[in-house]
Amino acid sequence: MATPPTTTRPADDAGALDGAGRRAWWGLAVGVLVVAAAMLVPPVFDVVVKAGRAAPLIGDWDLRVGPSSIVALALVVLAARPGVLARLERLTWRQLLALSWLVSVVWMVSLALVDGPTGLGKHLEHGTEYLGSARAADDVGEMLRVYISRIPLDSAHHWPVHLAGHPPGAVLMFVGLDRIGLGSWQAAGAVVVLVAGTVPAAVAVTLDRLGARAAARRVLPFLVLAPTAVLMAVSADALFAATVAWGMAAQAAAGAATAWRRPALAVVAGLLLGWCLLESYGLGLVALLAVAVLMATGGAWRPRLVVGALAAGTALLLVLLFARLGFAWWDAYPVLHDRYWDPRDLASKRPFWYWSFANLGSLFLAAGWLLPAALGAASVPVARLRTAAGRARAEGWERVVAPLVVAGVAMVLAADLSRMSKAEVERIWLPFMPWMLLAVLWLPPRWRRWGLVGQGVLALALQHAVKTVW
Repeated sequence: MATPPTTTRPADDAGALDGAGRRAWWGLAVGVLVVAAAMLVPPVFDVVVKAGRAAPLIGDWDLRVGPSSIVALALVVLAARPGVLARLERLTWRQLLALSWLVSVVWMVSLALVDGPTGLGKHLEHGTEYLGSARAADDVGEMLRVYISRIPLDSAHHWPVHLAGHPPGAVLMFVGLDRIGLGSWQAAGAVVVLVAGTVPAAVAVTLDRLGARAAARRVLPFLVLAPTAVLMAVSADALFAATVAWGMAAQAAAGAATAWRRPALAVVAGLLLGWCLLESYGLGLVALLAVAVLMATGGAWRPRLVVGALAAGTALLLVLLFARLGFAWWDAYPVLHDRYWDPRDLASKRPFWYWSFANLGSLFLAAGWLLPAALGAASVPVARLRTAAGRARAEGWERVVAPLVVAGVAMVLAADLSRMSKAEVERIWLPFMPWMLLAVLWLPPRWRRWGLVGQGVLALALQHAVKTVW
């Protein structure tokens, strides 16, 4: 097997982070201003934003404590103990990946159970969600054939909000669970958590296959303990995030593989990325991330182009297969657009002038206060990589991570400016957040040390103070 390139310097070398602390403060200040504006505009100016009292989050203020609060608090306290992160460095790579999954699951479950047992998936069978429709799907072939005709609000049996707003891949996952006896909300909720818990490991595997294992080790705790866990445990979008992450991992593995293994891994990547298109229309933007992974892959361009072509071709074939079965993605999206802007639909009633920045406010809350700080710290080092001289001076991990962070930011901005991202707000960012959070690697060591604890504290505050509809 081809060996990925190795890095030559630890990711937290202070010499590579000149002025990072100052830029981090500026980034944090911008983030705080965006969040403050998103929170204050509705009550101060009496603006109806259709989001509940805790806007920009979709929910209401509701202070509560649950039976699992002590477990969640214990994890944050453990992260604050001196030497904990250093001990992680002594674990083998596989041990670290397994531990990241285990802690992710415990972290998500402990947060979700603050609301009691129903917090771990009861919402999945809400009338607007997928599970109820999945149980009622007696004929999958017929469902695909009539799927587009049932998107408009005027259709006789129009789909619930989430089915209408997504391609059929989303509901088909729950149909599959129901068919194998996991159709209860308890079982489906457990599956969502177990799969969502693999996202940090998948992102780390992507970095590893791109030759940045040391950076992956350092960033894993931030992917695990992020406030995104508040949403991951109760959202089908967590499954979307896992599909994206493992698709990128497969593509990165293909780029690092031998010529014999490369085609098979590229096809796996294509199947996963094609499925992304069938889970959410917005995940078409993941093409930007796929290109970023190709850019970050080491070696000659020809193998990279082979991987990209095989992955893209496989994804296209999967989409064409669904078109043959009755669901044509390109026919469905215009119909969805019309429903989205139907005056009777909730999304059309949300003012874009507010959500254009409130979307980013919800993103910063869900991903954590460290995200805007990290983006600020990363801004100059990433910008330097535009020139050949800057790339020559950069460390190996920087050349790997920078395209992924830029792609994450580009995906969010494109979705935000599309005016089609006002409906579900914070949870739609789950597939994009991990890639932007990689920017924490440019933060100074002190910022990372206390920032990890701050991320956990914010997650505790959100879970205990805001009752989201998710």
